Amino acid sequence: MPKPFTGTTRLAQRLRRRRQAIAERPRLYSAIGLLLLALIVALAWPFTQAHLQAIAVLDLVANKPVPALLRRIVAEPVTTTEITLPLPSGPVRARLYTPSKHPDAPALVVLHGVHYLGMDEPRLVAFASAISACGLRVLTPELPGIKDYQVDAHTIPTIGDTAKWMASQYIDQPYDRAVGVMGLSFSGSLSLLAASNPEYRPYIKFVVAIGSQDEMARVAAFYRTGEDELPNGSEEALKPHEYGPLVIEYEHLSDFAPQPDLPALRAVLRAHLYEDKPGEAAALARLSPSQLAEATQLMDVNSPITRQRLAAAEARHVQDMAGVSPHGHLAHLTTPVYLLHGAADNIIPSAETEWMESELPSETLKAALISPVISHLDVNGSAPSTLDQLRLIHFFALVLHAAESR
Repeated sequence: MPKPFTGTTRLAQRLRRRRQAIAERPRLYSAIGLLLLALIVALAWPFTQAHLQAIAVLDLVANKPVPALLRRIVAEPVTTTEITLPLPSGPVRARLYTPSKHPDAPALVVLHGVHYLGMDEPRLVAFASAISACGLRVLTPELPGIKDYQVDAHTIPTIGDTAKWMASQYIDQPYDRAVGVMGLSFSGSLSLLAASNPEYRPYIKFVVAIGSQDEMARVAAFYRTGEDELPNGSEEALKPHEYGPLVIEYEHLSDFAPQPDLPALRAVLRAHLYEDKPGEAAALARLSPSQLAEATQLMDVNSPITRQRLAAAEARHVQDMAGVSPHGHLAHLTTPVYLLHGAADNIIPSAETEWMESELPSETLKAALISPVISHLDVNGSAPSTLDQLRLIHFFALVLHAAESR
């Protein structure tokens, strides 16, 4: 029997192998595609997670129900501890929010604004709790001067020393990690000044300034004129909230009234700023006729006489205001910065964030947003556009992602 032609047999074998390889290619391509997809998802998940967390946190702060699909994102149990920080400037009361499953999680220091409740202010408590439930440690120190409506440079080392103390609390690498710092209102500007100080710079990973001033003298002038200059030379016109000029009067009351009347008048202003109506009524009832006239004048922040006195006080405290102004300290700042401001903020105008944005190096400024979704520190109850909401969510996602990064 003749043997088959070897060349034909080999050709047939090669053809079978080729057909088999071709048949297996879709499975190989599918496996490679799934592998690449899994890799992309793994790489993108931290950033995606930060956006989902931002949505949940903003809903919680705005007292809105968190969508069911996102509840687990902010569901980690949180342990709250009252502590006293042993700072060089003296003991400082603080509250530490710790995610129970991550006791050595990355840390964020959140600083309250000028408010008599300080770290106990309900919006701050809700915000700190929500952030910690995402898996971050959050420290909210009490700033005694800021709590008592005193915006002065003495608070800057307290902020810096707080960041240094918190950086020392990492369990596995003590004294070797920086922490994020978020300052609300006037505290945001003081945080930027702390970050510009070489003594504190190594301990501050980034600064978030929300509704903060670039130059205090310009903000003080806004309280009198209703105008704040923009970097392009135009003016932002807005009716100032009475809160601003009253804080200046309270801080520098000796510029507005005779020395013997200061305790009685301070009690009136303090009760008014603290929103203590019974206390304000009682303080007013104790005034003499001349003191009552002085208090009435002080409370009328739109009076030409009061505005003249405010202008005179500004002139006397030029250096003090410069000491709480980031203006002139930002050009060489190397700490990453995130700026957020409400478009209709009438306590610290949004033009101040535009000034800071214009002064910061491009490599330092990580994000800046002037948003109609917020006012000064509140999420507005109006119906903002979807795009505006997405921009705010993205801003907070960037901050959360930076805070969670080790």
